[in-house]
Amino acid sequence: MSFLDKAKAAAQQAANKVQEGVDDIQTSRDLTGAYGDLGRKAYELASSGAISHPELEPLVQRITELESHASGGAATQPEQATDATPPQSPA
Repeated sequence: MSFLDKAKAAAQQAANKVQEGVDDIQTSRDLTGAYGDLGRKAYELASSGAISHPELEPLVQRITELESHASGGAATQPEQATDATPPQSPA
């Protein structure tokens, strides 16, 4: 086997390992998304009373509080710059 053949084989092995890593990352992202979907559905069902369990109650309450806070209005919105507001310098 010539040097060039060995280099090609090594490059192919490296490419295969990289692809395996990419596949693992994609599977992990898909799994995270599936857990998120399950969580949203469980929240919807628990908050509507369709399902209940003592372990779900504090989680549902936490999400409800966070949603209420997030939609709370202008107090959580950043200030809008106006002509009278000097631009902020970078830190």
